[in-house]
Amino acid sequence: MGTRPVGRTKYCEPGGDAGRKKKTMAKVDVVNLEGKKVGSVELSDAVFAPEQVNEALLWEAVKHYRAAQRQGTHATKNRKLVAGSGKKLWKQKGTGRARVGSVRSPLWRHGGTVHGPQPRSYDYAFPRKKLLGALRSALAAKLADGKLTVVDTLEIKEAKTKLYRAALDKLDAKRTALLVENGKTLTQALVLGARNLKGVELVLNNEVHPYDLLRYERAIFSKAAIEQLTEALAKSASKRKAAQKEAA
Repeated sequence: MGTRPVGRTKYCEPGGDAGRKKKTMAKVDVVNLEGKKVGSVELSDAVFAPEQVNEALLWEAVKHYRAAQRQGTHATKNRKLVAGSGKKLWKQKGTGRARVGSVRSPLWRHGGTVHGPQPRSYDYAFPRKKLLGALRSALAAKLADGKLTVVDTLEIKEAKTKLYRAALDKLDAKRTALLVENGKTLTQALVLGARNLKGVELVLNNEVHPYDLLRYERAIFSKAAIEQLTEALAKSASKRKAAQKEAA
């Protein structure tokens, strides 16, 4: 089921007056695995505000993630590695033919390859601040599209894939879904119940990546996971703003 912000709670800065700009917090429903509302949770605008979406930053994060996933095992044989004798085929002068030193020459058929690809790593350094910014962008985009669902718990009574499939269908996650759980509340039953579902991936809230949020159609967070992740991202956003003020 789609979860859109049901309202925004306004509040002023501590010690501020009425003339100061008011901040707001998105308020979304918390449902159970039956799809019924059991509460609500407030999400900080420092993470989930629509203006947090930065498409260029998301593109950079996805590009870095996919580059790091490349195996880089491609290889070609140069004239040193290709099979063949190293003997000079004929003398340098006097034959009227072009000079040649070896059958392994790149100019000859079955010879070595010049400047071919060699095994290497495609990974490169990606600033942590950019990664956190991309994660905020991905979460804000999911909420704005109504594709973010918050449940009170992801736990099921029995570790059966059939039961979990039925629960996801009630949450309108009929295609692909990313399940995000808090590491402290992760149980064996949840792992066993979700691991065989096609198009469903279970990750911890401290391991979620912007690529995961963009890859899967729906993101389903447990209440504990979304609160802990929002708190961490809000702190990083406040540090970034403080650094910008000092620089100005």
